[in-house]
Order: sequence, then structure tokens, then C-alpha cells
Amino acid sequence: MNRELRIEDGFMPFLGHETYFRVVGEPSSDKAPLLLLHGGPGSTHNYFELLDGIALSGRQVISYDQLGCGKSYLDGHPELWTLNTWLDELEALRNHLHLDRLHILGQSWGGMMILAWLIDRKPEGVCSAILSSTLSSSRLWGHEQHRLISFMSPEDQAAIRRAEQSGDFDSEDYLRANGHYTERHACSITSDSPECLRREKRFGTESYNVAWGPNEYMPWGNLKDFDYTAQLGSISQPSLIISGTNDESTPLLAKTMYDGIPNSRWELLDGARHLTFADQPERYIRIVSEWCSEHD
Repeated sequence: MNRELRIEDGFMPFLGHETYFRVVGEPSSDKAPLLLLHGGPGSTHNYFELLDGIALSGRQVISYDQLGCGKSYLDGHPELWTLNTWLDELEALRNHLHLDRLHILGQSWGGMMILAWLIDRKPEGVCSAILSSTLSSSRLWGHEQHRLISFMSPEDQAAIRRAEQSGDFDSEDYLRANGHYTERHACSITSDSPECLRREKRFGTESYNVAWGPNEYMPWGNLKDFDYTAQLGSISQPSLIISGTNDESTPLLAKTMYDGIPNSRWELLDGARHLTFADQPERYIRIVSEWCSEHD
């Protein structure tokens, strides 16, 4: 696929550091580019390379490593790991790449960023938003993850409960249980997985721990009070919500956004987990490509 596409990358100065970005495809006068916001905080753009195929239709696809991870790695600065830092970075990159009109897709934490950006900063020129496996409330997210945990084996439930009570997230039984949770609701990476999923990356452990917490189901960090549910009605941009039936972003989380955002559509992918585009790449690319074409 990549041989047919032009791929360029670079770095943008930000807060005295550097933000890495990757641009796939050629600019188009009639197709607004698609900007991708990865999850975490602290993951990387890597998995978004599965969506390079969107650019085959002539739409530019742009991703980046948010400050604190990947090729934008930084640690020792816990004061930076706030929602406002990453929203400022998003706006700086948009200006740097002259993205006057764009579609924006956020997966997991990236979708949280989009909700806050649209509601708090009211940007212009956003053709549409794609909210992929995300959430409008950290409290509701934590509740739903613990509901999912209640369906795991008694041994796994006990190991997770002990870790929560003790604060010890290094024990063998906890790590085993957390691995089972990840396989059930997030993703499975094997030797047969696409290279971009298997590739070694610098995960932003500090940014994740400070902003979110020790794992996916315990929002203890400075995002613990993130809740834009009551303000979803102020979003005017057409919004596509994508989630999977086995997703950490449970149907309740997705429906909460669907019910709250006036001009929204919800696509529920049967059998997909948190990395919906890894579980069902062809369907995901088709859905997003058609959505963007409808809202250019």
C-alpha cells in the first residue's frame, strides 16, 4: 500500500521540544484532510498506519505523536501532562500544517481531546468529527470497565481488586489479569499482526500515569474529573461515533455521546474491540472514507 502513496514526516517546535508528524498522500482542493489523534495519553501514531488506505481516494491523512510519547518522547515534566497542553499542541500543529479545513478523528483519549476542543475552544473549519472508541465521562468509563471486569474469572477479578486496594501493579497475578483484560477488550498483538502494531515504540508512561492512571480502568490522574456529557449538545459539527461490541468504549459510553450530540451517527462494529480499525480494518476504512466524503 505504502508504495502507492507519498509519505512525508517532520517535526514541529512546541514548548521548547519537538512534535513528530506524518503526512500520507497529496493535498486536495476538494477533499479536506483527515487529522488523527491517538489514544493514551502516551500511545503513538503507529497503529494509525492501518488507515493509510484512506489516502488512496485522494484524501490526505495526517497523524502525529503527541508530546510525551513516540518520536515526541519526553519525561521528567509532570507539569506538562494536562488536557490544555495537548489541546495547545493540536492547535499549534493545525497552524503549522495550514489545516484550515479538516476532518478530525480521535481514538480513545484522542476522542476526549476532540470533545474538549470542540466544546471549549470552538474551532472553525472543522468539517466533521469522528469519535472512535472514546468517552465523554471518566467516571462513567471507570464504572463500565469495572462492569466488564465482573465478567472475568474470579481469579482475575481478585487480582485486580488486590492491586486496586494495595497500589501494587507489578505483581505477577495482576499483570496476568490485566493481560487477559487487554486481550478481551483492547487488542491482541501477535507475530501475524501488521508491522505497525508490532513495531517497538516509546510509550509515554509518565504522561499516562500522571494524566490518566495505572491502567485503563482506573482514572486516577488529572483527567479523573473529565466530563463533557452535559455539554455535548453544544457540538455543531457532524459527528460519527464508532465503537465495537467488545470495546472498552462500551455501548453505554457510545450511546451517551450519540444521545447528547445533535448531528451524530453511531456505527457499532459487531465483535470489534478497542482497536476497532485493527479488528475490522476494511470496514472501518470504508465507513470513515464515506463519512468524510459526505461532509467535505
